[in-house]
Amino acid sequence: MSSAPAVTEESFDAEVLQSPIPVLVDFWAEWCAPCRALSPILERIAEERDGKLKIVKLNIDENPFLAERYQISSIPALTVFVDGEPATTIIGARPKPILEAELAEYLR
Repeated sequence: MSSAPAVTEESFDAEVLQSPIPVLVDFWAEWCAPCRALSPILERIAEERDGKLKIVKLNIDENPFLAERYQISSIPALTVFVDGEPATTIIGARPKPILEAELAEYLR
């Protein structure tokens, strides 16, 4: 089972907006090479931060309404939701140490 499961428009509210812990949503697409490169990094972070930060993947081609709702125009886009609200968005792939530094306040 993936440490960063997929969410859809149907499961987004329950999995992301109602989560008791911060949720990082990886807005991605199958054709996006940087998205594919970022995936194993997010899997590792999800495993290491289990219970502190939830990471989910949202395919923008399969869920265009949510991509539009959160104004995703470039991918990969990583949006952290806290208490059901977007707190920050990081655009583009990064090495794990840099990504963890940018997410430090949500990884406690």
